[in-house]
Amino acid sequence: MTTTNTVNENQSIDPKLPQKAMRASCCYMGLGQFAVLRQRLRGMLLMLFEAYILIDIVLGLFDIYIPGDFFDSIYYEGDNFLLRALNGMLFFFLDFVNLVFCNNTIIGGLTGLFTLGDPHPELPVNERDHSIFMMINGLIVVILLAIFIFLYISTIFNARKDGEKIVAKNRFPTRQQTRNDIAQNSFPIMGIAPAVILMAFFTVVPLLFSALVAFTNYSSPDHIPPNNLVDWVGFENFKTMFSSSSATGNGEWFKAFGHVASWTLIWAVFATFTCFFVGFFFSVVLLDKRIKLPQIYRTVFILPYAIPQMLSLFVWANLLNGTMGPINVMLNSIGIKAIPWLSDPFLAKVTLILVNIWIGFPYSMILVTSSMTAISKSLYEAAGIDGASRWQQFKSITLPMVMYQLKPNLIMQFAGNINSFGAIFFLTGGGPSLKTGTGTDILNLSIATQAGSTDNLITWIYKLTMNSNQYNIASVLSILVFVVLVPFGLYNFMRTKSFKEGEL
Repeated sequence: MTTTNTVNENQSIDPKLPQKAMRASCCYMGLGQFAVLRQRLRGMLLMLFEAYILIDIVLGLFDIYIPGDFFDSIYYEGDNFLLRALNGMLFFFLDFVNLVFCNNTIIGGLTGLFTLGDPHPELPVNERDHSIFMMINGLIVVILLAIFIFLYISTIFNARKDGEKIVAKNRFPTRQQTRNDIAQNSFPIMGIAPAVILMAFFTVVPLLFSALVAFTNYSSPDHIPPNNLVDWVGFENFKTMFSSSSATGNGEWFKAFGHVASWTLIWAVFATFTCFFVGFFFSVVLLDKRIKLPQIYRTVFILPYAIPQMLSLFVWANLLNGTMGPINVMLNSIGIKAIPWLSDPFLAKVTLILVNIWIGFPYSMILVTSSMTAISKSLYEAAGIDGASRWQQFKSITLPMVMYQLKPNLIMQFAGNINSFGAIFFLTGGGPSLKTGTGTDILNLSIATQAGSTDNLITWIYKLTMNSNQYNIASVLSILVFVVLVPFGLYNFMRTKSFKEGEL
């Protein structure tokens, strides 16, 4: 006796079954599985999902919902316990329908994303449209619709694939076989789905939101919700940033950006390579057999890395204080004029690089040490037999082997230093003021742009958002950092020998 999911052995499966299932799934998600492939449960779940989407869209288009007056009209005030219970169940059901189907999620979210709200000066402030919340809700709806479209397309191709299997075997699978097939094929998807969903909402949404803000006028004092709405302004913020004669006056933003961007690159290069090669130097020295008690020296050198960076930077900021710092007090006591370590633009940059070496070289020293200890001693022995000097051994064995392993890490350190925040913020605060021009034509760019002489792009973004609420300009800078940094990092990472040989 056969089950309902199989066909008679003498009855052949229609060879056009895959095409029929695919066309049915094109017309309505899950219809091919439910009606053609006899995958009732899977098809029903997919059909219900699309039904929910369609109902939400239709009710949102026509703004249909259950008004509060209707709830008042059906309220039962009698003493009959059964009727009161039934009335409560009806209230719960209608409230559930109102919440799930009449919430105008999709249409409302998309409308809010395009309009960013309507002005309602007659309403209290806390009841007005909040442009930023509407933008975030709209982005979430867009992602949900993208997931729905991806699932819809996947369902169509899966219908054809399952249909081809049925035709090949000339029979429909039993329910047990269907369950086993779903369990086997769905396990990888079910395993990765939570991570994909979390990444979509906690990585993709913030990235898209920060990018979209660059195309709005979201800034203080006139466009901060809910008191005021935010509007789309297109590329106006980019014009403001890159125009040499912008509306903000004499192209202050362009000049400030040029200075900050160039210093960011200089800082990233010096902060990366000075720390790495100083750490390399100490690693080579401490691995030399002529050094006595290298463990003690290594422990001492690691201490700056073990101390919390913020605490170290605060200590250095006090030591280098221009008037009351111990270093300048000592210099004054021996007749040497106080040095403006943190108040002179050039000296402040040099000081930042030197202090960063003190903080960062132990990390590179640890990495290089671990890499060098992994090099086979037989290579050095063979080189020594061939008459290679210590320098030749270092140049031909140590340096290539270490760089082979640590070049990807070096690239990541460079990208991290472009995004470096703590060293600059806690030591100089981005100061001193950024000025341009000479003589009587000196222009203080810090007043209009918040940029300081030692600010990099990240600390400048922080100032724009936290000090002056210029979120739109800060978002423009974030996009520029992303557009430059990601292609650079990926290109150089893929060019490393470790990546090409498949070890990363």
